[in-house]
Amino acid sequence: MNELHRQLEAILFVADEPVPLTQLAQVTETARDVVLGALEEMKAEYETSGRGVVLREIGGGWRMYTHPDVAAYVERFVLAVQQPRLTQAALETLAIVAYKQPVSRQQLAQIRGVDSDGVINTLETRGLVHEVGRDPGPGQAVLYGTSPLFLERMGLGGLEDLPPIASMLPAQSVADELEP
Repeated sequence: MNELHRQLEAILFVADEPVPLTQLAQVTETARDVVLGALEEMKAEYETSGRGVVLREIGGGWRMYTHPDVAAYVERFVLAVQQPRLTQAALETLAIVAYKQPVSRQQLAQIRGVDSDGVINTLETRGLVHEVGRDPGPGQAVLYGTSPLFLERMGLGGLEDLPPIASMLPAQSVADELEP
């Protein structure tokens, strides 16, 4: 790849709309016909090398697009990134799972004082918690734990990297005052 190709690729990589040939020629200080030839070469190279992006002339300019063959993966990625923030209930439930795992839905409901089924379903859908086993007792309830994605999103190497829970609890005197 020559220097002009590198320059054009970098410009088109950061552009969020088609860049006119004239502008590319001005920015690279290169004749329009030379830039056009380089763009055509790059377009052919991207297509024949099977890259995840293609180069297209569209809307009066040139732009990089994702290759149609990988559209499903890009869509999945974009949808995952666009998920709304977790609710307070989801954060609370996630914290309980993280510190008490493995934990059942019934245990979560006892700790939170409310049914957590919907919240657990949301956390499962987002890949933050998953089934880690079954309770050996009656009914063999599903037990939940945090997932590798949870660790990644929290920036943790492992569960041992969670901050000590004692530092987040109120002092015993404050807790005693809260008791009825």
